[in-house]
Amino acid sequence: MHQGLTANGSPGEELLTQFLRVTKAYPADVVVTLLRCASSCDRAAASMWRTIASSEMALEKVLPELLYVIEDWPVHSTCTSDEDNTPVFALAATRGIWEILQMIRCPGPLVEYFPCLLVALLFQVLASTEQMPEEVDTFWRGCQEQQNLPTNPSRFAVVTIKALLCHLECEAVVVSMERKCGWDTLLRPDTHHYAVGLLAREIRRVSSPLCSRITLHLLELQGREEPHLELPTVAFLVEVLDWVDVSEWGDSLVQMLSRHLLSACPERRRLALRALVVLSKDPAMADGVWTLTESLTSLLWDADEELVVMALCVFLNEVRGRHTPISTLTAQELVEALPTLFGYENIRVQLLSVRLFRKVLKLVEEEGKKELETHLIPSLMPLFFLTNDENEDLADASWEAAICAFRFLRRKDLTNLLKADKPGWFCDCLVESEKKRVVEFMCQILPYVESPQERLKEMALRFIGWQCHWGGAVTPLGP
Repeated sequence: MHQGLTANGSPGEELLTQFLRVTKAYPADVVVTLLRCASSCDRAAASMWRTIASSEMALEKVLPELLYVIEDWPVHSTCTSDEDNTPVFALAATRGIWEILQMIRCPGPLVEYFPCLLVALLFQVLASTEQMPEEVDTFWRGCQEQQNLPTNPSRFAVVTIKALLCHLECEAVVVSMERKCGWDTLLRPDTHHYAVGLLAREIRRVSSPLCSRITLHLLELQGREEPHLELPTVAFLVEVLDWVDVSEWGDSLVQMLSRHLLSACPERRRLALRALVVLSKDPAMADGVWTLTESLTSLLWDADEELVVMALCVFLNEVRGRHTPISTLTAQELVEALPTLFGYENIRVQLLSVRLFRKVLKLVEEEGKKELETHLIPSLMPLFFLTNDENEDLADASWEAAICAFRFLRRKDLTNLLKADKPGWFCDCLVESEKKRVVEFMCQILPYVESPQERLKEMALRFIGWQCHWGGAVTPLGP
């Protein structure tokens, strides 16, 4: 049929009718055969693709076959029955989609397959920005020279995405992405996921139902364990998780996010944490997110301030409203890690860490309290100093956390001194009961000597001066 159309120059009605009949009966064979005999989509092949677009029944059968080729050929090197795994097939299938979009008259099938087509084309963009096989480069150069197409396959995939969106009456998305340089951002491998996130926001703004269907399709793909899709998937999901019910996909989603938390790439960790901040608010996801405690705790030491804040927010969302106890081991890890953040330069990190510290003490399981007491003592001095901070929110939160810690340790004497606002007596009482920790307390207080807050600076100097004068075992301070 293709040879006949090529020889005749103009398509005959009878031949095209026969072609439609064959297509409806054998869609998979028609798609693969047409891609093989006319990969570059010459004039005859273009007529055949457009003929398919004129019939809703044919289109319903051909679209899933083209989608299968676009999705699986570049990823899994899918072969035909005669072992032909031509690498240009995925790109050739995109050409077929493009021709169909030029003539489509029945948007029904397009609406049905839109989420799958969009995701497949987004991956086509990403795959085409990476190193392509020589055969693909040669193929595309031929297409570009003959048919005046974009200079590279990735730009052609973007043009196809735009046409697809316009057919779904999402022209506003296309225009907004253009205005925000989203399409250019999509073309770079290192910024591709940023553009996917932007696209999610724009589609959500224009059509929530379409956005919801794309989200569900992305979650379904996680069952296939496609690592190449994980970063753009998370970039899309973080923009829509606050209004889409993903509880059905909770386990696979948490598993995927856990891999990103352990990544050496800061951007992957940031995206995973953004998603977890949202998921941790959902009671149905609580158990799954709580399994990531070890990974989240390790992020409290991260040099990136934003990551530390988000990790603390995830923990706080998890313990807020929680009624089941926290295991002793988990509580110990957090009680040891959080005091290092009390002296953080960022006031928000300080406030969140103090609030989480208090919640952990309230939720630790009863049988583990005795074991936790030793690990709790190093936090007392930093926590006490924060009760005198000039930021009222931080001072109040620290005061409540300190009272909680003293009750936990059954130290009524420290509770009374804190309430009496006698800092000197408090420090004396704490040091007297924990003489072996004097050097440790000194190291904790030293940073406050340089504090811009006069009250904290004065308290630190008085404590250090007293220890240097009376505590003969303490190493003298330098100049």
